[in-house]
Amino acid sequence: MFSGRAWRVVKFGDPKEAVELQELTWGEPAPGQVLIRTRTAGAGFPDVMMTAGHFPLLGDPPFGLGEEVAGEVVAVPPGSRFALGDQVAGITEFLEGWGGYAEYVYVRERSALRIPVSMTDEQAGGFPIGFRTAYAGLVERAPVEAGQTLLVLGAAGSSGATAVQLGKALGATVIAIAGSQEKLDFCARNGADYGVNYRTDDLTARIAEITQGRGVDLIYDPVGGDTAATALRSIARNGRIAMIGLASGAPVALDSMDMLLRNYTAVGVLASGNDDAEKEAAVWDHLRDLAERGAITTPVGKVYGFDDVPRMIADQLAPGAGKTVVRVA
Repeated sequence: MFSGRAWRVVKFGDPKEAVELQELTWGEPAPGQVLIRTRTAGAGFPDVMMTAGHFPLLGDPPFGLGEEVAGEVVAVPPGSRFALGDQVAGITEFLEGWGGYAEYVYVRERSALRIPVSMTDEQAGGFPIGFRTAYAGLVERAPVEAGQTLLVLGAAGSSGATAVQLGKALGATVIAIAGSQEKLDFCARNGADYGVNYRTDDLTARIAEITQGRGVDLIYDPVGGDTAATALRSIARNGRIAMIGLASGAPVALDSMDMLLRNYTAVGVLASGNDDAEKEAAVWDHLRDLAERGAITTPVGKVYGFDDVPRMIADQLAPGAGKTVVRVA
């Protein structure tokens, strides 16, 4: 039995009132899980949705929040592929109420990897969700091919920034869409070939200029709303839009007649993983290999202390560039 502190949602509402630091105990992990002592945890807009009661996969409080972590394995079930002392990053059992903003956390074994030696704790804690989602979108659901043009909405955010990196690693030309020059500069450092400010630029005209009128092959959309609808005007014939999320508050509105006449496809992306454990392990092995070769790395933004979790969640309503990470230990 392990004891420690954990941030938990006790009611829906403002994070400073809805989230409470509690003392918990963790028993031995069940088959398919490992228990780790947490060092860092990745954060993002889903924390806002969970706290407000808008996350579609969770029920009523109380529950933990925090979807991804990095730390040291302290307990494993019989037959686990991990061992005590392994340094692991992975996706938490947040859907079962066990979140990552905690001193100990259950991690899904099939959604975990041994941390490459080149990664810092902050990079490891913010690695799993963003890159697994980008892999689902750019490899599994709406594959982007070398030489194609990828447009990434919210490209400075925690979801978009990983898609910029993975898209480049897959050989795409990447157009990053963001809302300030500071964020576009971040996108350029993160590997984007072009940057467009959706607040000040004519998005359609600028994309036409970059693509010489052809349009983009794939739109990676964690934003939704009006920005995504505007981006759809620039999709190429036979193009795809990968619908990742709705940071704007609403998914992109799709016009079926427009899809028919311009011959493009909309694909929903939920990175729930493969039911086949071997196939899912191969995904994580591929991502780990890319990280070890330096082709991808977590674009860390702001780092918060463990005591600052309620403020961190509130800040995700207007996040800065890069991946937000919480230092737990």
